Amino acid sequence: MSNATNREENLVYIAAGTVILEGDLDVPGNAQGIVLFAHGSGSSRHSHRNRWVAQVLREAGLATLLIDVLTAQEEAIDIHTAHLRFDVGLLARRLMHATDWLTKNPATSVLPIGLFGASTGAAGALMVAAERPHLIGAVVSRGGRPDLAWPDLPYVHVPTLLIVGGNDSPVIKLNRQALEQLGAQDKQLLIVPDATHLFEEPGALEKVAQLTAGWFTRYLHQPDAAEHAITAGRH
Repeated sequence: MSNATNREENLVYIAAGTVILEGDLDVPGNAQGIVLFAHGSGSSRHSHRNRWVAQVLREAGLATLLIDVLTAQEEAIDIHTAHLRFDVGLLARRLMHATDWLTKNPATSVLPIGLFGASTGAAGALMVAAERPHLIGAVVSRGGRPDLAWPDLPYVHVPTLLIVGGNDSPVIKLNRQALEQLGAQDKQLLIVPDATHLFEEPGALEKVAQLTAGWFTRYLHQPDAAEHAITAGRH
């Protein structure tokens, strides 16, 4: 894995109901879209895996926003209870606030939005895609739990890529079932050989980053990537 180059990141604050979320926003020059990261169980915006993938996306011409979907106080509670990280409804509501914030922020308001979800964060991302089809251009799930968003999957009509490790057998089964349930015309399940849930094997995360960058650059630069889904959502 190559070292990410040093970049100046902007710390941003996003109002989400009664709480304020912190995020790291990075908008390269001539960005063709922006990817909002939804981390998963017991993780944060400082996850080295997500930050490395974000660096690869920026090198591909995409802006990135990594947020903490839980506050510091909530994280401290969740360390002991592991309850909030599986509250996908809460995660989805927080991501919706972040998505709406991107549409109002001057640096990002004109950029097509993609969602990158890991573990339980993938379920939250898919729920947002179902509720905000006019705003979301594409979704990528890494080792995700799309099954946790089961009722929403038929309403996800944006291009969706599910990436799972080849040795992550239980999650492969769940993703195969979710793939059939997804309403998207363009949907794929790609399995990274010999990789486990966290893609810690040599070359595994690089493959994830390559697949993710390819998916988002394919769809987020197309003006109609999100527009085609306006009439296809639940409303």
